[in-house]
Amino acid sequence: MADVTGHLPRGPRRILRAARWSCQGLAAAWRHESSFRLEVCLLVVLAPLALWLGQDGVERALLLGSMLAVLAAELLNSAIEAVIERYGPEYHELAGRAKDMGSAAVFVLMMNVLACWGLVLGPRLL
Repeated sequence: MADVTGHLPRGPRRILRAARWSCQGLAAAWRHESSFRLEVCLLVVLAPLALWLGQDGVERALLLGSMLAVLAAELLNSAIEAVIERYGPEYHELAGRAKDMGSAAVFVLMMNVLACWGLVLGPRLL
């Protein structure tokens, strides 16, 4: 879909603005979401381990990428929750379902982390 300027490539100024907005989103998630902070702390601890334990680029990408996917899902889940909270604290079945599904997405990707780490590193331990 075309943006305001049509299909023209984005210039450096627009790319920098988009990067700034992304940084603002990361800062807001850090400030307001304890789950995001915990997952970032786990990434800080486990990322060097993933780079050290992975024997090649594919293994390192699986170990590290699976953790980054959890962070991305947490950001999307937080965005869903923020939009729902914008409309008020009263309970609505669809709002509850959306929040539960966002949480489930994060959970599924956490299970993916365990699967990736187990399948990559498990055979070396046995």
